[in-house]
Amino acid sequence: MASRLEKLCIDKGLKMTEQRRVIARVLSDAADHPDVEQVHKRATKIDPNISLATVYRTVRLFEEASILERHDFGDGRARYEEAPEAHHDHLIDIQSGRVIEFSNEDIEKLQKRVADELGYKLVGHRLELYAVPIGAKSRDAKKQ
Repeated sequence: MASRLEKLCIDKGLKMTEQRRVIARVLSDAADHPDVEQVHKRATKIDPNISLATVYRTVRLFEEASILERHDFGDGRARYEEAPEAHHDHLIDIQSGRVIEFSNEDIEKLQKRVADELGYKLVGHRLELYAVPIGAKSRDAKKQ
């Protein structure tokens, strides 16, 4: 059974080798936002012959076809997710590295209003919030 990402690749006319199918499946099944090394590690559990270079090339191909989105969450690694059907933003827990996807209509309206007030039509945006859990500061202070 083809993964969502594999179906998108086929719809875009991309040639799908068996290794690309595995990488597409790994990315479609990801509940997180893996980097290339994580994708490679997961893919080699399915097909040990997939090289890191193949993963890099495939991820770049998927990104260029607008099937995959690349993110930089401030940890020095390019992280990836399947291009979402519906817009969402990200909150990054800087202590654990956990990435939480969210949507907020008030934020969307405010961004549009700001663009309107400045004389622009908003055509896209990316919002990333960096945070620590509430109470984290007091927990860290107790450890010292």
